[in-house]
Amino acid sequence: MAARNLLQAPAGPLPTLPPMPKVALPPMPSIPTLPQATLPPLPTLPNQPALPKLPTLPPMPAAPKVTLPPLPSNPIPTTIPSIPNIPSTITTIPFLSPPPSN
Repeated sequence: MAARNLLQAPAGPLPTLPPMPKVALPPMPSIPTLPQATLPPLPTLPNQPALPKLPTLPPMPAAPKVTLPPLPSNPIPTTIPSIPNIPSTITTIPFLSPPPSN
């Protein structure tokens, strides 16, 4: 009951947090400048002979139109045949059962 009263009681204003202290960060270390390297010019390739013109392929023949037969309209059976009941007691077979105890 006390917990319900606490839940139903109007809550007062939330407490305010004190301001966080200001912290000065150390200066970032300076990154050394890398020396600028000059690369030698790329070797020039001698003029290559033009590639031979490839023969053009003949146009693709149009795909033949195929019409599918209509789907069968007979409905799919929704009832599943029931599983036959298995007897819970098995009848004893006389020549396999043990002899009666006296």
